Amino acid sequence: MTDVRVVLVTAADRDTGLSLVRQVVQERLVACGNVLPGATSVFEWEGTMREKREVLLIFKTIAALTERLAERIAELHTYDVPEVLTLAVEGGHGPFLDWVRDFTQAEPSDGQKEP
Repeated sequence: MTDVRVVLVTAADRDTGLSLVRQVVQERLVACGNVLPGATSVFEWEGTMREKREVLLIFKTIAALTERLAERIAELHTYDVPEVLTLAVEGGHGPFLDWVRDFTQAEPSDGQKEP
């Protein structure tokens, strides 16, 4: 197992998701995030069955930042109770995993190359 983590978050729409991704990348809480359209969530909220179109955000970060990331997402998110699920990464392409570690631990002024 590695110290890299994948964090799943849903958001109301593409613009909201992009705004959230940009903010946490800028703060270096994550190395990158993906915004995937077309999710349909079915859930019960406040006693009512709901069905809602959303986007799925997939973040790549390190274990040491997941708690801070979850707190920051809760601060920035438009939902009262945002979904924030952290998944352990068993393995992966070594250079990519290294890039995630390096980016999230570097100072914002570092000139990082694209992965």
